[in-house]
Amino acid sequence: MTHTAENRTDIAAAVVSLTAEAAELETRVNELRQELADLKERMKAVATALYQNPLT
Repeated sequence: MTHTAENRTDIAAAVVSLTAEAAELETRVNELRQELADLKERMKAVATALYQNPLT
């Protein structure tokens, strides 16, 4: 295999690897966004409960 062909193979392998990693990161970002949305809803529920039942 020539040096040029080896470089192309290395570059192609790097692109495949980076593409897979980007897909994993995108999935994790979406999971974290959902977790934040869920947390926001729980915080609203707690705030509403505290507002409706003040500790007086």
